[in-house]
Amino acid sequence: MAEIEREAMEYDVVIVGAGPAGLSAAIRLKQLDAELNVVVLEKGSEVGAHILSGAVLDPCGLEALIPDWKEKGAPLNVPVKEDNFYMLGEAGKLRVPNWPMPPLMNNHGNYIVSMGNVCRWMAEQAEELGVEIFPGMACSEVVYGDKGEVKGVVAGEFGKNPDGTPGPGYEPGMELHGKYVFISEGVRGSLAKEVIEKYDLQIGKEPQKFGIGMKEIWEIDPAKHNEGEVTHTMGWPLGSNAGGGSFIYHIENNQVYVGFVVHLNYKNPYLFPYMEFQRFKHHPMVAKLLEGGKRVAYGARAISEGGYQSMPKMVAPGVALLGCSVGMVNVPRIKGNHNAMLSGKAAAEAAYEALQAGRSADELSDYEIEVREGAIGTDLKKVRNVKPMWSKWGLTASLAFGGFDMWTNTLGFSLFGTLKHGKTDAEATGMAASNEPIEYPKPDGVLSFDRLTNVSFAMTNHEESQPCHLQLKDTNVPTVVNLHTYAEPAQRYCPAGVYEVVEEEGKQPRFVINFQNCVHCKTCDIKDPSQNITWVTPQGGDGPNYPNM
Repeated sequence: MAEIEREAMEYDVVIVGAGPAGLSAAIRLKQLDAELNVVVLEKGSEVGAHILSGAVLDPCGLEALIPDWKEKGAPLNVPVKEDNFYMLGEAGKLRVPNWPMPPLMNNHGNYIVSMGNVCRWMAEQAEELGVEIFPGMACSEVVYGDKGEVKGVVAGEFGKNPDGTPGPGYEPGMELHGKYVFISEGVRGSLAKEVIEKYDLQIGKEPQKFGIGMKEIWEIDPAKHNEGEVTHTMGWPLGSNAGGGSFIYHIENNQVYVGFVVHLNYKNPYLFPYMEFQRFKHHPMVAKLLEGGKRVAYGARAISEGGYQSMPKMVAPGVALLGCSVGMVNVPRIKGNHNAMLSGKAAAEAAYEALQAGRSADELSDYEIEVREGAIGTDLKKVRNVKPMWSKWGLTASLAFGGFDMWTNTLGFSLFGTLKHGKTDAEATGMAASNEPIEYPKPDGVLSFDRLTNVSFAMTNHEESQPCHLQLKDTNVPTVVNLHTYAEPAQRYCPAGVYEVVEEEGKQPRFVINFQNCVHCKTCDIKDPSQNITWVTPQGGDGPNYPNM
């Protein structure tokens, strides 16, 4: 096929992704110099359409970026007023008191928010400063310069046939070139993954670790609603099968966020994270809260959990990785949005200084130093051992030793040093023959729901004539390798029912990819034990359309 010719547009800084990191970078750049040309490219149909987070927001990042956010009407309307933590058994619960917990676990001064709405508001602030924001513009390729530097990205390519060739209405998109390119795609973004591999940015670091987070919004009986209440749980139903836990946050309008996180380093390939979430809602404590209510939205997203020791090198010639493209979630706090904002601010300040000095397309080493040695590094270093302790020693021991380690880290030292993560989440998957199948109760359609019904509440949509954005390196692996060795866990780890194995009498099993269901969580790219699935971006605007996630 002949090389595609594209028009090019030149900017000072090109930003991929209109999440908290990318928008913070854009705002800070224009605060520093109103004359800078800054563009933000967002694959969702609108800013916020692909944003899914818990979320209890520590406002320190927003305070640093926009000190007068309250006066400007930022949608931080529900301060946390009650903080609960429970260990669950199948029929009961044990309240864990707040007093033994390290101060960093305190949610006083934080807010329950919709990060989608926070990002919509941040986009308004950015546009008022003169930032160009283009939603529905998926960035499908990295553009490299003659010296191997990142020069820009390709955005807005539409109309390919299923086989990848240009269709009758093909639009080649544009190249957007920047003196610097910021990649802030969120967890396991396709361009960040390419850049990390090309420049060997993970060398010398621990592998990144992940969880899958699933979330529903419920409208509940006003008599049961307690605006500002935050509840976290561990234990049942996961038990020893996997690490993880839940969150229940009471927001405005008699609504609650009900979420469930499963760490993706689980061994048993029969584990079904989505069904663990559905089972959780039948716990007496949760069922009592939700009975008489109705679910109004659903979504899912991978979460970076590797923390301090898993952050790759963040810069290469012409490019910087921001926010969850690096992995800045504080796992025990279940918070990363504040660090994403701080990373965007730091990247913008480093780029501004470089541009003022007449530089371009080099490594923004000052950004990396600020992240590792400044507020973000300080935040993550204190909790660096909690995740590896949990993975190695289980829930009970990690609570005791992890709590002790966080306390000593507040004093500036750790008796454990820095623990390693070891295997990737894909490598952690055990063989089917060594594990027992898990029986899950059938969803009742009242508190629990089947995947396809729930996916309709994510309002996800993909143009069916485009190439499948879930690419197999080898089409034989799912049925020849994964099915026999691992009982093909893609059937279960996907929270949207994208993958199925169809077995018909007298025929070889078929691996079917229903990419229209995809909610862009990236779990398949992470957890597939053969690392045979690569998630790439579909055409712009496709995917979920989250309202208030």
